[in-house]
Amino acid sequence: MTALVGLDVGTTGLKALALSSSGEVVARSEREYPLAIPRPGWAEQDPEHWRRAAEEALESLAVDEVAGIGLTGQMHGLVALDADERVLRPAILWNDQRTAAECREIEERIGLARLLELTGNRALPGFTAPKLLWLRANEPATYERIAHVLLPKDYVRLALTGERATDVADASGTLLFDVPARTWSEEALAALDLPAAWLPPALESPMRSADTPAGVPVAAGAGDQAAGALGVGVTAPGPVSVGLGTSGVVFATLPEPVSDPQGRAHVFCHVVPGTWHAMGVMLSAAGALRWFRDVFAPREPYDRLVAEAERWLPGVEGLLFQPYLAGERTPHADPLARGAFVGLSHRHDRGALVRAVLEGVAYGLRDSFELLRSLGCGLDVGRVSGGGARSTLWLRIVASVLGMPLERTAVEEGAAYGAALLGGVVGRIFGDVHEAVAACVRVRETIEPDPAWEQVYSEGYVRYRSLYPALEPLEFA
Repeated sequence: MTALVGLDVGTTGLKALALSSSGEVVARSEREYPLAIPRPGWAEQDPEHWRRAAEEALESLAVDEVAGIGLTGQMHGLVALDADERVLRPAILWNDQRTAAECREIEERIGLARLLELTGNRALPGFTAPKLLWLRANEPATYERIAHVLLPKDYVRLALTGERATDVADASGTLLFDVPARTWSEEALAALDLPAAWLPPALESPMRSADTPAGVPVAAGAGDQAAGALGVGVTAPGPVSVGLGTSGVVFATLPEPVSDPQGRAHVFCHVVPGTWHAMGVMLSAAGALRWFRDVFAPREPYDRLVAEAERWLPGVEGLLFQPYLAGERTPHADPLARGAFVGLSHRHDRGALVRAVLEGVAYGLRDSFELLRSLGCGLDVGRVSGGGARSTLWLRIVASVLGMPLERTAVEEGAAYGAALLGGVVGRIFGDVHEAVAACVRVRETIEPDPAWEQVYSEGYVRYRSLYPALEPLEFA
């Protein structure tokens, strides 16, 4: 059988997935690797871990014939290479928060309004360009040796094929890309004094970027959010992708680029040539539940915690959770924002706290939902993905907070699934991404909003919206 392969270079590990031409998973393999936190707020990784993980995972799939490979992975990470394509230092990752000063510098140099016109985004600490400015200011000897800059999945491409390339969706998250024009921004590069020669060619996601030594074509690929949306069939205006992974994402396809005047939502190129997407990103979604489990119930399975939460009525008798455990992006671009439980009483037990976490994340997703609605996105039904989507209770809560039905797809493999579909396109199993979705993506279940819960959550959302303005003055730098 000829397989379609997707590789997802995640933050904690790499997933390799092999599909049949009708979308069934025929093999999967995962490899974990460490994450370094050398200082508070920093996050780094050795790119060699990604290379070894990719080679081992591909070998362990043990499929006879591969039609094509698609790549995806964590976005925004900075991989700096010298002239011999050797890694100069550990990669600085998407969740690294060290570059607040450089973000201010970028918005001052380019101007916020012009930056939004060019890139569709404001300068945030997770993006790639601020990391380069940080290196220039803090590690000048390393900076002077840079000859090439790659994103995480693109370093894996280099390791597998010997070619440097990226795709327009992932490049959109660098803050160096002209998102409306779908090309590197000469204006942004000149304003920041960064050489264009450092950057690889930026291709449309389904395009052939290179071949492996065995002659297998490798698609340009996409960042994990765009690939994940492709994997649940969000390739045109209509259904929206709702991600309940470590971070939380609401993602909608746009026929043309439209940016939020305040830069609260991200606008990137999408995997479908000639389309864009808008998304709101909260940094702690399922990650907030994992934090709670690790701290307060380290040996308890998630389903037991969720069962305890299910015994509480919606609203948890006024208990609210603000899920900003690692700062926030949407709608508050604030790396100093922090989490909080508000409204605790003697009656609240562990199940109440868990339910408050589930509801707080749902309210955070609604912030993004409302922003995308203001940009003209049609928001009629959501396609869910991520580890949190395995919880029916959580999906009932999210559906009721958003006032929108949520659909589970037959295969829940996240971004790796979308990457494998791109592998199918580049391997000529499918003519384009729409054909790939039609052949492989199927809805298996719909979770409807609960009308009684909707009223409770409508009032709860108003209270939730008051938390950040009240707590922001108490932030501790």
